[in-house]
Amino acid sequence: MIEVLAKLSRGPVFLAGEMLECVITFTNPLSASSTSASSEMLAWASAQIHCQFHTSENRVALPPSDGSKHDVQAENETVFVPNRGERGQCILSTPPKILFCDLRLDPGESKSYSYCETLPVDGPPSFRGQSVKYVYKLTIGCQRVNSPIKLLRVPFRVLVLHGLKDYQFPQDEAVAPSNPFLEEEEGLKKDSRLADLATELLMVATSRRSLHLYNISNTRGKVGTFCIFKTVYKIGEDVIGTFNFSEGDIPCLQFSVSLQTEESIQEEFQRRRGQPVSFTMHARHQESCLHTAQSSFSLPIPLSSTPGFTTNIVSLKWRLHFEFVTSGESAGTCLVRGSQSEAVTWTGVEQMEVDTFSWDLPIKVLPTNPILASYVSQFSSTNSITI
Repeated sequence: MIEVLAKLSRGPVFLAGEMLECVITFTNPLSASSTSASSEMLAWASAQIHCQFHTSENRVALPPSDGSKHDVQAENETVFVPNRGERGQCILSTPPKILFCDLRLDPGESKSYSYCETLPVDGPPSFRGQSVKYVYKLTIGCQRVNSPIKLLRVPFRVLVLHGLKDYQFPQDEAVAPSNPFLEEEEGLKKDSRLADLATELLMVATSRRSLHLYNISNTRGKVGTFCIFKTVYKIGEDVIGTFNFSEGDIPCLQFSVSLQTEESIQEEFQRRRGQPVSFTMHARHQESCLHTAQSSFSLPIPLSSTPGFTTNIVSLKWRLHFEFVTSGESAGTCLVRGSQSEAVTWTGVEQMEVDTFSWDLPIKVLPTNPILASYVSQFSSTNSITI
């Protein structure tokens, strides 16, 4: 028996273009029955990253796959196929890397190997939607002599920030600040610079503030105004907005604001022409606001959510969805006098005519620092298997 333990060094969330590093440890556990003849042998081990894509058959119509590209060897259990037994299609993969050949482990002995690979920048982000899913995994294959291959899969999350792909790092870094007491490999230097560049780009894009004022009105007149200071956010930020109903002609009884994503399939891949898009609500604020001059809301963008993106098959967009309930009568008739005595009590009316209308405001949601997103990730940095 051999225990295989895979640990992602920095956590389970990465930016496309970053270096993924995983330490894989093979251990022959020492038991009470172990003897000098209890050594274990592995023929080889290999690792590879792949992105698995699968769709809802009721929503997405994919073109038929090319049967001429079918790999007969994939059905052989002695051939390393990272996505064997998984649903959907493998749309992206890195070249496999051999970790070792002919490994012998004595009882209580362990060996560790480091796997490093740059995540492709032209792939989609990790996404689990109602119509499609993009799932990234690092698969480690191990085989004993004359035995089937055993697979250890390590799922992780990939965030995509547009603009990093075209950035060219300067060749001459003689004047760049560095730590003379640390010896860094060139790949790790570039990986660190990539993360710093992404953080800077995100900070610039989401720190710009300008006043956006919108008049809220229906067919009968003005209800109020809505104010928001920016429309570009990172996941993990709060969307904050304010209402001013004091200048409205129509009383607003109640409003609600929902933070939603809109998942739409490109027209050529829709199962039915003109099929509706899918909406997912991530946060909601509802408030009764009769005789309220001003109000506000704060909606958090979950760190576990997917920033907006577009591929050749699916598009994900973010929006604020507003719903307003207004009175069909004037503000004065919303209260009635409950007593004719000297002590006057005002109470709400039992029935009144209302109008409802909705409004959508598109916003843009970008990724955040992957280390921050790792704190709430559903994936574990450590995975293991016994073979």
